Amino acid sequence: MRKRILGKTGLEVSEVGLGGLFTSSLGLGAEETARIVERALELGINYIDTAPGYADSELTLGQALRRLGSAADGLLISTKLGGRPQPFDPRDSKALRRSVDESRRLLGREVIDLLMIHEPDRPLLYDWWTDPQRCEGPVMEVLEALKAEGTIRFTGLGGTTVAELAHFVSSDRFDAVLTAFNYNALFREAQYELLPAATSRQMGIIIGSVYGQGALGRRYDAVVKAKPIWLSKPRQEQLLAFYALLDELGLSITELSLRFVLSDPRVSCALIGAKSAAQLEASVEAAERGPLPPEVLERLERIAAMVPFRPFEEPMILPFNRGYSGPGFPNLGGGIPVGRL
Repeated sequence: MRKRILGKTGLEVSEVGLGGLFTSSLGLGAEETARIVERALELGINYIDTAPGYADSELTLGQALRRLGSAADGLLISTKLGGRPQPFDPRDSKALRRSVDESRRLLGREVIDLLMIHEPDRPLLYDWWTDPQRCEGPVMEVLEALKAEGTIRFTGLGGTTVAELAHFVSSDRFDAVLTAFNYNALFREAQYELLPAATSRQMGIIIGSVYGQGALGRRYDAVVKAKPIWLSKPRQEQLLAFYALLDELGLSITELSLRFVLSDPRVSCALIGAKSAAQLEASVEAAERGPLPPEVLERLERIAAMVPFRPFEEPMILPFNRGYSGPGFPNLGGGIPVGRL
């Protein structure tokens, strides 16, 4: 497994990391999580991301890490602030500290390698900021104190928008950024402000939702051609062009999607939210084939430019797996269940 430097942290991370959304009860449970984590170590993966908002992921991961014992000592773990304890008050400093203590207990770690603010860019979800323009709030005081104490090593942001997240990145108060749903083979919104802002500040860049929470995890030719009511005409045409390129290249949609992200030297790590050890193995095998050739990247750039920004009515997660049962439309669903960042 090739390694990359996580920006100014200096940490050497595997270019493929394990996303913890499905290493929980949302996935296949504790036994499969243990197999996934053990296989990740065997494959050279040394970075795992989780969060209190990912169901019981911290608990399930912690159990797997304890089973592995000293073999897991070299793993780098990131988790987040957000959603715990309930009712959650993002401006309660004492409660935020208790959440970090709970993360350490569940994960079996004295020190958290990277602690992120979860969804700092969606105030209707978590109202973190007393002054969003200046990136100020009790959470910043907590992060700075925890870092000074050595309870955490580095700080970061984990979000899903681009303009607001770029603004917080520009505060130059964080070491890394995790962004999802806005930088993959088809969605490029992050390239305009967010990635340049993070790069100019030497922040580590972690990409989540490489497979678009399932939209790029398999092909949905029949659904796209049937054009469900939520699918815009430009997106339909883009997807059909994308599928045609896959046929021409003879590549799977997952391989092309992962290799696209890893072709960007600004990216430190691409997270794979694997539900099984087999899914993780397939992703690592694809990553080992290296960056895409320049001519393929150029073709992908033209296809992505067909829809440079998401249509107003388009869901954040394209719901191919839900299908559409209505007049004249069979239920064409199937695929990877939808989750959140």
